[in-house]
Amino acid sequence: MRQAIISIPLSLCFAGLLAACGSDSNTENAAPTSSSLTLHTVANNLSSPVFLTSPPGDQTRLFVVEQGGTIKVLDRATGSVLSTFLTLTGITSGGERGLLGLAFDPNYNANGRFYVNYTDATGAITIARFLVSSTNPNVADPNSRVILVSVPHPTFANHNGGMLAFGPDGCLYAAVGDGGGSGDPSNNAQDLTSRLGKILRIDPTTPGTACTSGTVNPFVLSGGDQLVWSYGLRNPWRFSFDGDDLYIGDVGQNAREEINLSQGSNAGRGLNYGWRLMEGSSCFNPSTNCTNGTLTLPTLEYPHENGACSVTGGYVYRGTAIPVIQGIYFYADFCAGFVRSFRFNNGSALEQTEWPLLAVASITSFGLDGLGELYILTNGGTVSRIVPN
Repeated sequence: MRQAIISIPLSLCFAGLLAACGSDSNTENAAPTSSSLTLHTVANNLSSPVFLTSPPGDQTRLFVVEQGGTIKVLDRATGSVLSTFLTLTGITSGGERGLLGLAFDPNYNANGRFYVNYTDATGAITIARFLVSSTNPNVADPNSRVILVSVPHPTFANHNGGMLAFGPDGCLYAAVGDGGGSGDPSNNAQDLTSRLGKILRIDPTTPGTACTSGTVNPFVLSGGDQLVWSYGLRNPWRFSFDGDDLYIGDVGQNAREEINLSQGSNAGRGLNYGWRLMEGSSCFNPSTNCTNGTLTLPTLEYPHENGACSVTGGYVYRGTAIPVIQGIYFYADFCAGFVRSFRFNNGSALEQTEWPLLAVASITSFGLDGLGELYILTNGGTVSRIVPN
């Protein structure tokens, strides 16, 4: 993101938040080219959609998060709105605030639990659990809210993060921005007692507690906040898991955007991604001698050139409709509108590609449906599926 004063979600200029695909036999054996993919519009009349997901194994419905506080259920085939799943009350919306994230419990089909990330009436970053209605699968029970985590955010309106996702360990992970302001003025991202500028790892069953599945959080015994999993992040608007691997798109300040990748079991545990000591791979504060070699540097970064200013992290494609892009990670830039990708192999971001037919203004988020197919959402109200061209 740029200067705190003009950033919109994620420090970008979010005008409100940041602001028929079957397998093709010819595509299956051909190497992908920059014109191999295009967009199929699913819906175009939504209000500031910022995220899309589906319950585990659900092949017919899409759940779309609107920044103003609603979750809509769409028919996957037609894009028609089936219902309003949830209308969230008690939130602050606008700029980078609002209803920002949604995750379904891995056991949702049995327990009906789902989780949302939003800014409450005071601006606090809030992670809450809800239940689906016991009588209607397209409607949530609005009275079932349980607050799991609340992170005060009193000074600035920007850099709230917003992503929620379950990890391979069954724990709930949440992205929290550094608290806003240009240059992280309180150095929250490097403060292990603060939850700002972090990835948190949460027990989804008990309010306020760290998850202990597989391992304990890294700073529980050393005086840090018990929920902190990774730190040194500016505004990790969107992150995702690909198996055990953790990809984080972290929005930069004035110069560069970055994708961070941590691999293997307990990916990201205890890692310092560098902010505000570094912006990308360059010293920020201090301007020289900013690292002793212990920081985790970006897997990929790109400069603020040709209109670029705010990365929108995405996903590794694991669907079946487009076999040639299996294992490729997609990301975008909110301001420049490009969509790019790479394949991670042997420690490097290889096969870097830009996809001109996927370019569209104001990309707020990527999404995955229950079949593993990939979507692009825009602040203008569209939801589109990536399909073979």
